[in-house]
Amino acid sequence: MKPNIVFLDEYTLGGADLTRLHELGRYTGYSTTAPDEVADRCRDAEIVITNKVVMRRQTLAALPGLRLICIAATGMNNIDLDAAAELGIAVRNAAGYSTHSVAETTLGAAIALRRHIVYYDRYVKSGAYSAAGQQFHFAKPPHQLYGSKWGIVGLGAIGHEVARLAAAFGCEVRYTSTSGAVREEPYPAVSLPELLGWADTVSVHAPLNDHTRGLIGAPELAVMKQSAILVNVARGGIVDEAALAEALDRGSVAGAALDVFSREPLAADNPLLGIREPDRLLLSPHNAWSPREAIDVLVGCIAENIEEFCKAR
Repeated sequence: MKPNIVFLDEYTLGGADLTRLHELGRYTGYSTTAPDEVADRCRDAEIVITNKVVMRRQTLAALPGLRLICIAATGMNNIDLDAAAELGIAVRNAAGYSTHSVAETTLGAAIALRRHIVYYDRYVKSGAYSAAGQQFHFAKPPHQLYGSKWGIVGLGAIGHEVARLAAAFGCEVRYTSTSGAVREEPYPAVSLPELLGWADTVSVHAPLNDHTRGLIGAPELAVMKQSAILVNVARGGIVDEAALAEALDRGSVAGAALDVFSREPLAADNPLLGIREPDRLLLSPHNAWSPREAIDVLVGCIAENIEEFCKAR
């Protein structure tokens, strides 16, 4: 008999084709699910798919028929893993589906900041270039990646891909480990303070945990070069957003790009929205992972996790 499958937040996959998931069991999908709806909607489910819907111990304990949680993402922090293990509920995530897309976003953001692309785009479209009477405009001198220094915080799968791309652009690459793991790598490992003081571009690719929460705050930003940029495509809680806004306003860092925030959606009173020179900051709504191609791979990962579970039953 095919299992009952419930997907709690289909909207998070942006309208992706979920036919393959529908074919794996008696499928019920919801666009979104509020916290007080989870237990009722999952009452008869053997398999639950969730991206951002949180499932804690109390909820899991109320679902005796639940045998598998498929996370439609890589991060597993929305599931009480200890409770799931105690209750005999398997948890599977989708690893690797967004490695290339997040790495591309990282490189693109760095190029946009170092070349002041937002400023120059607005300069031309505003008509200022047409009225200038001069062919060239150098108000904000651009900088190339080639020959610059790139520091990576967290050398996992995405960090490795960013390192490969940065090296291909001619950057010198170093990294700092946030896990404490020591292994053979083609790039030098240094401490976080050393990395921050050395790099022209710092990109963050670490998981959010007790060690990395608030990892980059005011003291760490003060170590960075005034000409350096910071790119965070990992988790919002790793970078102190108020400290970053202050650093941008003081000019102690040249620019920053964030795809993730400590609270999502971004709070209307977040200090990043009020910095004096907005062109120095690129913000996107946590979508570095979500090109259509990456989401198709993600759906395939979910399907494979369900298929493997069903074979083992």
